[in-house]
Amino acid sequence: MFKTIRRFPWVTNVTLYGCLFAGGDFVHQWLSHSDNINWTQTRNVAIVAFSFHGNFNFFWMRFLERRFPGNSAGMVLRKLALDQCTAAPLATSVFYTGVSFLEGKEDITQDWREKFLNTYRTGLMFWPFVQFLNFALVPLYIRTIFTGCCGFVWATFLCFSRQSGDGTAGAAIAWIVMFFLFNFEQYYEFI
Repeated sequence: MFKTIRRFPWVTNVTLYGCLFAGGDFVHQWLSHSDNINWTQTRNVAIVAFSFHGNFNFFWMRFLERRFPGNSAGMVLRKLALDQCTAAPLATSVFYTGVSFLEGKEDITQDWREKFLNTYRTGLMFWPFVQFLNFALVPLYIRTIFTGCCGFVWATFLCFSRQSGDGTAGAAIAWIVMFFLFNFEQYYEFI
């Protein structure tokens, strides 16, 4: 597998990234006990992830490594600061507006205006730790894959925020607690 990634890094990274984002949407819908999975919504998330997020992340990671080579503390902190100040707001903005555009919403910036700031703040509780590990320990040729795997969790959160949340970690935690309580009640009634 790693041989294929080294040989075709762009294709494998972007493909996996897009699939993981689409999987995040599917998991959100499944955890929300949707009777019918909205495959159009999952397709829209996948299109945004394939067309922008996977590509952007692949070339962004390459740019950061070329501009700030190595994994010394100074270089890692520079990459991390630039990533959180530049890439994070851009990626979040493209997700909210891109999916809204594909859904044909009249105002494609509505979700972004209502949820961006909360989502960005929530991301600051998650992504700096992920990217620190990424920049300090993960080889360049699999950084997009590593970020995509972490992006699976993030995509699940983003899809929740778009559909029923407000972009805050508190709303997501409340949703997760309700999920586990609901399933625990069903399991207990079954026994």
